[in-house]
Amino acid sequence: MPDGGGWAELVHWVCFNDDCAYYKEGWDWMWQHYEVKSSYRYRVVNAATGHSSPLPVWSSTALRDRILDRPE
Repeated sequence: MPDGGGWAELVHWVCFNDDCAYYKEGWDWMWQHYEVKSSYRYRVVNAATGHSSPLPVWSSTALRDRILDRPE
């Protein structure tokens, strides 16, 4: 997650599928409700509880630099 984001969990599980309807439809929803050119991606904040929330993004590449390699 971005430095200084304020989240208690160090790792969040985020869907980076650009074909995901949640992400694709988020662009129009954010513009219609807030006139902001952004969207959001689905994320699970706490795997133990299943707590999820939207993760705001401002481009298709936003936060991709924070993706961790999966251990083998």
